This record gives sequence, C-alpha cells and structure tokens, in this order.
Amino acid sequence: QVQLVESGGGLVQAGGSLRLSCAASRSLRSIDTMGWYREAPGKQREFVAISISGGIATYAGSVKGRFTMSRDNAENTMYLQMSSLKPEDTAVYYCNAYSESMWSWGQGNQVTVSS
Repeated sequence: QVQLVESGGGLVQAGGSLRLSCAASRSLRSIDTMGWYREAPGKQREFVAISISGGIATYAGSVKGRFTMSRDNAENTMYLQMSSLKPEDTAVYYCNAYSESMWSWGQGNQVTVSS
C-alpha cells in the first residue's frame, strides 16, 4: 500500500493562493489514480480533483478554473495549486491514491480561508 504524506496547508485571506503537496512512498508511475478530496466542518468528504494514469485532471465544478492538479514524477509528489480562494474552500484536504486494488489516504491538511 502506498504511503502519502501531505504538506502545505494553512491560513490565507480570500482571493489568495496556497499549494498543497502530497509525497508518495513510491513512483507515481506505479499508481493508477491520484486525487484530492476535502472535508468541511459538518459536511461529508467531497471530490475536488482526480487524475487517472497521469492523464489530464478532472475537477469539481466548484473549483474548476481556480485549482490545478500537477505532479513531479522525479520527486514522487503530487500538488494542488489553489488560487482565488474563497471562505467556502475552508476544509481539511486529503490526497488519495489507488494502486494494486487498494486506496490510500494522506493524513489531511487544514486549509482556512478568511473573509
């Protein structure tokens, strides 16, 4: 099972930017699917972005045009660049990976957007 370690969350004002990182324990090329989810207080975890086999990412409508998913295969790291942040983007963000018929999750990273 792949291990995922996240970093990069924090507090930012509305309109600002943050980049989340998700470092994997092995080559991203060996991972079928990678993505990002978020969980706001009192709400269910929701889909943010996904990339299958390193292809073009698909985004939730609420973040499309503001968030960009990317990867650095040499560093075995996936990123989520978040721009034009809104207070409603406040949540704990999780990266995940699907490989060898198993899902793995990062530890979660708090992102707080103040108005």
